[in-house]
Amino acid sequence: MSGVQRILVIIAVFLVLIIASFVWFVSTWDPAKEESITHRMPMEEVTA
Repeated sequence: MSGVQRILVIIAVFLVLIIASFVWFVSTWDPAKEESITHRMPMEEVTA
């Protein structure tokens, strides 16, 4: 395996890991467990 092929395989593995972790995050995310960001701070404080 040449150096270029090795780099391309490393990049491909890296991209697959990123995509897989994103899919895992979305599939296991439970909105009932997390408080909405918009409910943490009153709107008056955001716009002030």
